[in-house]
Amino acid sequence: MRLDDRSLGFVISFLLGVAWAAVLIGAVSSFLSFYHIGFFFALVSAFIGMLPGLIGIVLLEHIITNKEQQEELKKQTKLLQQLVTQKEQNS
Repeated sequence: MRLDDRSLGFVISFLLGVAWAAVLIGAVSSFLSFYHIGFFFALVSAFIGMLPGLIGIVLLEHIITNKEQQEELKKQTKLLQQLVTQKEQNS
């Protein structure tokens, strides 16, 4: 996982797996439920069945990205503080 916090990383990985499973189950069950009506209608319903899982995936990836950005900003702040201290000592 991309996150430093192991417990949060585990939970988010688990939830991503659940979201991908929801995408697969939603697509297959919707497709098979409406296949007898027509192939195009079945494809549209499969896409609609995938939407809740896809929204979950996007939200979890957004959380991961924001957490990574926060960690990177903390690193940059620490480095900038070190540079300011060095500059003050050299002056």
